[in-house]
Amino acid sequence: MLLIPAIDLKDGHCVRLKQGDLNDATVFSEDPAAMALHWLEQGARRLHLVDLNGAVAGKPKNEAAIKAIVQAVGHLIPVQLGGGIRDLDTIERYLDDGLAYVIIGTAAVKNPGFLHDACSAFPGQIIVGLDAKDGKVATDGWSKLTGHEVVDLAKKFEGYGVEAIIYTDIGRDGMLSGINIDATVKLAQAVTVPVIASGGLSNLKDVEALCGVEDEGIEGVICGRAIYSGDLNFKAAQEQADTYVEE
Repeated sequence: MLLIPAIDLKDGHCVRLKQGDLNDATVFSEDPAAMALHWLEQGARRLHLVDLNGAVAGKPKNEAAIKAIVQAVGHLIPVQLGGGIRDLDTIERYLDDGLAYVIIGTAAVKNPGFLHDACSAFPGQIIVGLDAKDGKVATDGWSKLTGHEVVDLAKKFEGYGVEAIIYTDIGRDGMLSGINIDATVKLAQAVTVPVIASGGLSNLKDVEALCGVEDEGIEGVICGRAIYSGDLNFKAAQEQADTYVEE
């Protein structure tokens, strides 16, 4: 089980939000590249970046910070990024800068043709992000709930050739309330591409619970607020995941 530290970028700083609210941001670092190096030293084997301003604006807004992170660690571990990616030129620019994966969220739901084109143009490098509440997909920084079922969309996007699916339970994100294991497993069982869990990871019990269902196709989990607040020791958690044996 891969534990993937999240670095959420707002105005060039590393922050955490509660339930996606840009007005409820806690700044954890003024130096995102230093934060990336910190997680690398703690044993991270992949990083997850989110351009929060970009997600709202619909275009890249934290490119300087993203470049600095990629230059610091991108040659050592894969770095993936989501937020505000709406066209193929942006994807190409980011991949040329050294990002390993680009995550398409809202644009995938609103414009499936774009996701299809991206998967064709950049095979193996496109991850789709599905944010959901009660099984329904949300878009636009979680402000709009659609009528789409997560599993239906996931199957459709799997057919396009996405590399993986990041599944976020938006009711739990940033709330330290635990991963929605049942919903994540249900999705992983419905598709053959890897699923990365997200939203609500709070402690070692959550990590153990995910390790127990890893065989269902859950490849990793994104770690956010818990590793910044100290509720979860990232290094210890990754070591525990690496040595997990089902009882």
